[in-house]
Amino acid sequence: MDQRLQRMMLASCALYYMWRALRFNFNTMTFHAPLIIDIAGIQLTAIDRRRLKNPLVGGLILFGRNWQDRAQLTALCAEIKKLRADLLIAVDHEGGRVQRFKTDGFTHLPPMRALGEMWLQPAAVATSLKKAGPLDATNAATATGYVLGAELRACGVDLSFAPVLDLDYGESSVIGDRSLGRDPRVVSLLAKSLMAGLQQSGMAHCGKHFPGHGFVKADSHVAIPVDKRSLKAILADDAAPYRWLSTSLTSVMPAHVIYPKVDTRPAGFSSVWLNDILRGQLGFTGAVFSDDLSMAGARVLEGQPLSYLQATLAALQAGCDMVLLCNQSVATSESGGKAIDQVIDGLTEAQVRGQWQPLEASEQRRLALLPTAPAVPWDDLMVQVRYMQALDWIA
Repeated sequence: MDQRLQRMMLASCALYYMWRALRFNFNTMTFHAPLIIDIAGIQLTAIDRRRLKNPLVGGLILFGRNWQDRAQLTALCAEIKKLRADLLIAVDHEGGRVQRFKTDGFTHLPPMRALGEMWLQPAAVATSLKKAGPLDATNAATATGYVLGAELRACGVDLSFAPVLDLDYGESSVIGDRSLGRDPRVVSLLAKSLMAGLQQSGMAHCGKHFPGHGFVKADSHVAIPVDKRSLKAILADDAAPYRWLSTSLTSVMPAHVIYPKVDTRPAGFSSVWLNDILRGQLGFTGAVFSDDLSMAGARVLEGQPLSYLQATLAALQAGCDMVLLCNQSVATSESGGKAIDQVIDGLTEAQVRGQWQPLEASEQRRLALLPTAPAVPWDDLMVQVRYMQALDWIA
């Protein structure tokens, strides 16, 4: 069957079931837009617009290929919001080597390790120009969060996938200097300060990668890491920041790591980790994003390879509110750009057949991540006293 005709048939089925719900049971109608997708370039194409209009798509994640300059980024975000105001525009923008936008006025943010190193230095006296010690480090973290969030928001971005809460064991190359430190207490206090700065800018945040990616050497982008420690050991160390920050974190991203003494499934596909431990035991009530489902660590479950649709369903059924499908819109991707359409069509069919049920609570968590106040425009931000003071604290 022609793919276009198949999509039209699936859309018709979905509309029919939506009509039935509206006609016969409006009060129990549930909408949920769990897919966070990507786009190919620096402006929206007709294909991008079609995908973003789909009611199953709840947002998009930006990459370096979507950046030309601030004017282009601002125009792109405005065009997306004009298409659908409820779409969540997100980006990986942590500082250091994970910062998508670095030119045309964007501040070069230090790697998070710099804040941890400042904490460990002897405290500077109040009259010193040097910034060192725990209290200066927490102040610098808040300043970093504010600059990070305010600059992104001035261009129309809603959410940064930060901070990294993984502990630095000195073994993981993929985490490395992205970590705030080895001590979970230090990591928690610095992260809380960074999150406060993000909140001052009006931006939500995302702690990652639950329950911890720093102990394993393997990179889940290309392999499936396995952490053989006990649940007691993980909760006492790597997962401790999630307990201490459970009332502050607005969202969490689980790791594509298997912890076999807890579950045979990676954390992002595990109801044990997401529902029993993260929500039940640690008390987290915010949104849960899957990590990128195109990563190697997300494409195998209990020894069996997964399609993008199977990975999406597994993540949603395990307790994720939203799933990320990254680097799939470009023609050079593994799927040639078709994976997103296949997931949209497949999820539509799964909903019609009762294999997946949208959750109102998940949609409420997604909408809660959208900014509630207008952003400070870029030119006004550049002369804002709070912003200029924050710049003085960034190493």
